[in-house]
Amino acid sequence: MSIRCPTVIRPTRNDATPRDKSGAWYAQAIVWLGAAVFAASIAGCIWLIVVAERYADPELPVSGPQVMKVPVARSPKPDASP
Repeated sequence: MSIRCPTVIRPTRNDATPRDKSGAWYAQAIVWLGAAVFAASIAGCIWLIVVAERYADPELPVSGPQVMKVPVARSPKPDASP
């Protein structure tokens, strides 16, 4: 320990000694699981966008007053009698 820097000086590791790679980030299963879940969610979002673009909803018939292309009144309820 130094008077100027009160932190403990640790000896540096010799590069010739092999390192234990079991603690590396790429050796952790939770990291790969998180990456797989993230990749699957991105792929699912892209798939939903492609499907939504391919099968567009037909436009609804709108009659009557509108405010910024939104109908002001409700459309009449369809007759539910069999």
